[in-house]
Amino acid sequence: MFVGIFPACHDFLETRSASTMDGDFVTSSEANIRMAMSGLYETWRDCAQNKVFGDGLWYGADVPGSDITRHPEAFTNQPGRHWPECLYQNGNYASQYGLLSYLKEDDIFASLYKIIAVSNAITEAVEARDDYESMINGKPSEMGQLYGEAVAMRATAYRELIKNFGDVPYNNRIGEVAQGLVGRDWIYEKCLEELQKVEPVMSPVNIKSRFSQTYVDGLIGRMALEAGGYQTRRNDIVRKDLKGNTIAYEQLGTTNNDATYARRADWQRFYSLAKTYFHKAFSEHLGTAVFHETDPRADEANGRIYNNPYQYFFQQMMDGDGMYADESIYEYPMQQGIVNDARPYSFGRPSNGGSKNAYPCKAYGQGRVNPAFYYGVFDPQDKRRDVAVTVTGSDGAGNEKLIPFVPNSKANGGGLSFNKWDENRQAHPWVKAQRMSGINGPYMRLSEMYLGYAEACAALGDNGEARTYLDLIRNRAFGDAAKAKTDAFIAQEGSLLNAIIQERGFEFAAEGDRRFTLIRTGLLPVKIKYIKDLTRAMIDGLKANGYYTFENGNTISNTVYTKMVNAKKEKGYRLTAQCPEGQEDDPLLYPGWRGQKDNWEELGCVYKGDTLTNLAIKGLFKPLSSSEISALEAEGYTPQDWGTDIVKYEDEYYTYLFYDYDYTHAPIYLWPFTPQILSTGGFQNGYGFKNE
Repeated sequence: MFVGIFPACHDFLETRSASTMDGDFVTSSEANIRMAMSGLYETWRDCAQNKVFGDGLWYGADVPGSDITRHPEAFTNQPGRHWPECLYQNGNYASQYGLLSYLKEDDIFASLYKIIAVSNAITEAVEARDDYESMINGKPSEMGQLYGEAVAMRATAYRELIKNFGDVPYNNRIGEVAQGLVGRDWIYEKCLEELQKVEPVMSPVNIKSRFSQTYVDGLIGRMALEAGGYQTRRNDIVRKDLKGNTIAYEQLGTTNNDATYARRADWQRFYSLAKTYFHKAFSEHLGTAVFHETDPRADEANGRIYNNPYQYFFQQMMDGDGMYADESIYEYPMQQGIVNDARPYSFGRPSNGGSKNAYPCKAYGQGRVNPAFYYGVFDPQDKRRDVAVTVTGSDGAGNEKLIPFVPNSKANGGGLSFNKWDENRQAHPWVKAQRMSGINGPYMRLSEMYLGYAEACAALGDNGEARTYLDLIRNRAFGDAAKAKTDAFIAQEGSLLNAIIQERGFEFAAEGDRRFTLIRTGLLPVKIKYIKDLTRAMIDGLKANGYYTFENGNTISNTVYTKMVNAKKEKGYRLTAQCPEGQEDDPLLYPGWRGQKDNWEELGCVYKGDTLTNLAIKGLFKPLSSSEISALEAEGYTPQDWGTDIVKYEDEYYTYLFYDYDYTHAPIYLWPFTPQILSTGGFQNGYGFKNE
């Protein structure tokens, strides 16, 4: 099984690893296996939300580093994440990047191998049972389910390792030593083979906090698209497939730091695999998952209108502990008031509240949205836009505030912010302390399966099926086909396949999906250049004219006008929902999905004087004439810097946006191995990273 060029990796983890664990760790009794699996889920939850899907490396580059999303603070404030985010300045900074400037020893890498080690112990315990052969060749069963969950956990950990580090050590047996750096293509094939083996003996999704047959179908689809997609691979590793054959590649661009950006020449067979299993997931193994094409919530008597099935998904995750969104295939569960909840704190709607007893408590807001994308790419009629992005945050005392474009965090600056998780929308917010919101992590959901299936179909020439599922997603987002204008959208993107990938950007905007999607589809250089050029045009227009109008009709201006309003008195509620059609000129209702929680008072918030909780905004999308400005000022509106700050901080919004990337050299997007991993593993870094 030789697939690398380096010596064996002995004890590459300080903790009890796959290469040192003995067979007594997990016995073959069903009760013991079930107990070990429960512990493994807890280990995975900690790793997921602190390392790879809430904070950690996901926080460092996945979320802010794409054409859609960016960072809020000054580039020089957090170089440990901003250099990886911007592809190490076209790879030139890779050799200067400090190995411990962001990564820590015994951290993300070690955490994922802890998961692999326990997964290995569980799978071997099951394989040692007398009924293993009948179980693995039979129908779904309790033991088959447990075995499948362990195999899926191992594959999930390897997927995260490959996504962040590239080629890594591999081991799926207790007592065996992982042999150097194993080519990721081999690991993908091995995991896909194992997942296909266990899929038939598992059951469709029912308990959404556990892996299911549906999850395994989706994981096969997810990993198959990645295995068949573009990635940057170092050139000093011998690359073999599972049968030992040398792999041929199709290269994009030029070599960079002795690494090549390419996909496998046989990529179609992986896309075919993805197509098969995505379709099995939603046609045969749907279980309790539901895709809502219309909003099941009724409009309220006070006039608040919902009418947005896309937002309903996120609202369900904010409705309380033990509740899961209908569309979810798998969510890792968070418990309010007990477990540190990284995602809503780091990537929720920002709040200036203090760390304790605030309304809501502090939310850092480390993921923001590129203004050119929000204004110039997101269609104003797309109901996902206001769910994904907000122009206002919370002051922490129950009031709304405009978030300026000055570099900063919380609601003090950083500009357009993520909006999908907002403690204002929780049924029962945890006001006692920050980072305790209890909002689950949505690791897989149905819309990803539909779009992954559509992508695979389009890439393989099955355009009819591809268009059906693109329409399903897009029509929900716009309300109907007439508003979706999908034919025009496809023409604009240049192909059905490109349109599906762009649609995925809208569907998962502000969720950290975009960066790796662009990498694996080969569209990273194209989309980066587009957003850079669009940003350049926007800034030049703001400098020359005080405003810039995009092709979709949106105008960003140097100044907007705002006024605080008693929304409960004026509207009957504070927390706004979907802006009713025809009321886009209402400065309180548009853009939608903002405001403040209706009843902060019941949770201890004390307002002083007139309760002016909500922000009315004028001039956000249309330029204002001098007479309109005079009238607004007479009504009590005051000017607020808006595009002016983008111009003032041009380096933050343009220069450092994929700093010096030339769209040709292989993108260096991976993270280096730390000194301890290198010294104990017996291998060296690639991609231009230092080794000491």
